[in-house]
Amino acid sequence: MRARIYKPARTAMQSGTAKTRNWVLEFAPASRREVDPLMGWTSSGDTQAQVKLQFSTKEAALEYAQDHGIEAVVNEPKPRKLNIRPGGYGDNFATKRRGAWTH
Repeated sequence: MRARIYKPARTAMQSGTAKTRNWVLEFAPASRREVDPLMGWTSSGDTQAQVKLQFSTKEAALEYAQDHGIEAVVNEPKPRKLNIRPGGYGDNFATKRRGAWTH
């Protein structure tokens, strides 16, 4: 069995870091997905493709893979750019603003 270990990225709908702290071990698909002729859904007989295991550390995920004979590839996460601007929306209208406010 082959698997990949990665730290999930946040979705486009998230501004925080929820569900991105744990490491995930996800199995690679063993067979192709096929289109059901009646409904048009895609399906596969591979049940391992549905399994996602979560671990608190990368080392714990690697240890699990080694103990169960799983060939795992680790994908390191890219560092997050911190583009945090001090203040908020209300600071646009503050009286102590340095520059002139224009649209």
